Amino acid sequence: MFRRKKKDEPTDAPPAPETAAEPQVAEQPSAESAPVEAASTPSESAPTAEAASTQTKATGDDGKAAVAKGRSGNRVQKVGTVSSDKMQKTVVVRVDRQVLHPKYRRYVRRTSKFMAHDDLGATTGDRVRIVETRPLSAKKRWRVVEIVQKAAK
Repeated sequence: MFRRKKKDEPTDAPPAPETAAEPQVAEQPSAESAPVEAASTPSESAPTAEAASTQTKATGDDGKAAVAKGRSGNRVQKVGTVSSDKMQKTVVVRVDRQVLHPKYRRYVRRTSKFMAHDDLGATTGDRVRIVETRPLSAKKRWRVVEIVQKAAK
């Protein structure tokens, strides 16, 4: 039906932009290199190098600051009740949420349990706010940030 064209056969399509750009790139540096070399003097090159390094340092600091800000982001926070404090510096927090049932259109309570690192000393029954963090152990990925309400004794 159709036969493929060989690489050697000429085509009606214009040449690829990559092949057209190569001769121009080769010509431009030779034409511009002479005026650049003539215009630069030893006294001018030193401040230019200092300015370039200053700009690089400023950009590097800004780039690192932007990355540092981007890493933390908005971490997920949840409020729940401490259901167990039997471990050292670890509590189990029960977080309740209400979900609309797809068929019956009634709200159903769903419960999730999270193991959280606790430096504040929360006890069973306390309402605490936990925040997402890096993995601290096999099951701990949350940290207690504040005790919202102490349990009634």
